[in-house]
Order: sequence, then structure tokens, then C-alpha cells
Amino acid sequence: MIVYAEVECLLYEGNSLKDKRSLVKKIIHKVRNDLNVSISEIDYQDLWQRIKFGIVTISNEKVHSEKIIQKVLETIDSFPELERTITHIEQI
Repeated sequence: MIVYAEVECLLYEGNSLKDKRSLVKKIIHKVRNDLNVSISEIDYQDLWQRIKFGIVTISNEKVHSEKIIQKVLETIDSFPELERTITHIEQI
């Protein structure tokens, strides 16, 4: 089972692309190391207030894939500098 998620976030703290990129790197590093999924910033690279992540996980069980994606979302939500606004999840 392949589960793909697109996650949009608003960044409230930080006033530059440099601040945004630093936060994006921290999030990507934490998610990749802790949960072993593929994650990348896929849109809004030139806007310092918005972030859009693409996240993919593959498993032989649907429930396991869904749990992993939920853990990723919880990890993203644990960063107080941003707010998750739109989340779209697909199962393939």
C-alpha cells in the first residue's frame, strides 16, 4: 500500500527565506530519521510564509501506512513555528 500526503503549512515566525529554509531542513531531517519516509518541500519555495510538503510511505499493510502518515503529521504539528492548514491524503 502506498500512501501519499500533501501538507500545506503557514509559517508565523521568521522573517526571511533563510529562516524558512532552516525550519524546513529541521522538519525534513526529523521526519526522515524518525519515521523512514520520503518527504520533500514541493511548492512555495520562494515564499517565506508558506510551506508545502510531499510525503510518501510504502508498506504491505494499509493500516501501517496510515499510522506512519499520521505520525508524520503529528511530528509536523509539534513545531510551534508553523500551523498545518491543508492536508490531502491519497492511497494508491
